[in-house]
Amino acid sequence: MPANPLDDTDRALLARLRENARASTAELARQLGIARTTVQSRLARLERDRVIAGYTVVVPDEAEAALVRAHVLITARPKQGAGIEAALRRIAEVRTLLSVSGPFDLIAVLAAGSIGELDHLIDRIGALDGVERTTSAIVLSTRIAR
Repeated sequence: MPANPLDDTDRALLARLRENARASTAELARQLGIARTTVQSRLARLERDRVIAGYTVVVPDEAEAALVRAHVLITARPKQGAGIEAALRRIAEVRTLLSVSGPFDLIAVLAAGSIGELDHLIDRIGALDGVERTTSAIVLSTRIAR
């Protein structure tokens, strides 16, 4: 929880950064209608308060358009989650790993070069020590990405 509550300007700044984290402070100030020094001080505070934990690279859709994506829902045997997570970290095609509530324990988001590669990856995940079962869903399209 941040030391200072977020106000409308903080939320607007974060929204702009979600669209383009490389935007200059001058550009952000112009978009928000505030001084550049105000943007700089707010960014420093948001980073200090760990509201902004880092900046990342988002690969454009066209660069990954040829990749086939899937969500693999994983049920783990009791007390096997840490080992499964460690094994999944070593698979480069695992883009995201989520711990979830409900009938599944984990959701792995995969990106592969083809359906064949995806099929192999899903089999590989299902064969990991501690994985009880998997259920997969191939992503057909992304409707909203923020």
